[in-house]
Amino acid sequence: MGKKTKKYQIKINLQGAQPPIWRRLWVSPDMTLGQLHHVIQTAMGWYDCHLHHFVVHGEYYSDPEQELGPDVSDEGDVTLAVALREPKQRIVYEYDFGDGWIHDIILEDVLPQVTREPLPFCVTGRRACPPEDCGGTWGYSELLQILSDPKHQQYQEMREWLDVDDDFDPGAFCKDVVNQKLAAYR
Repeated sequence: MGKKTKKYQIKINLQGAQPPIWRRLWVSPDMTLGQLHHVIQTAMGWYDCHLHHFVVHGEYYSDPEQELGPDVSDEGDVTLAVALREPKQRIVYEYDFGDGWIHDIILEDVLPQVTREPLPFCVTGRRACPPEDCGGTWGYSELLQILSDPKHQQYQEMREWLDVDDDFDPGAFCKDVVNQKLAAYR
């Protein structure tokens, strides 16, 4: 009889986002934090142009090339199976230390892995990712307020800064697009 394999169902919540912005993914417990970093970037819609780190059981992990200091360990040395051992456990992922995009990563469930099932896989999610460099959750909230009022004095300026068209929708989310992009990690 073959080896029984498992997959993790994780939820990635962007702290402080109102309305909530999140993704639910199926991932391998053998995935390293370094690999998870790239999956989060893709699933959330970030561009991976800022520093990041994980906080796991009070310890910091990141890409050693970022040179964040001697108290930060290599994210490539820790798997999800070590970081998240049982459902309801959580770790923290922070991206862009200036804007402070803090994500809670919660292990929701450990599920059987079907042989041909692609991992990582986005099950569902809510809302579009905030644009890079918009000032964190506070700046994003202000940006949404400006964009909701075409008469606001900064409306045109913000649209030009974002380089958006008339179809800009912060509530949009499409798991099929995310899964097409995640195919690169399979």
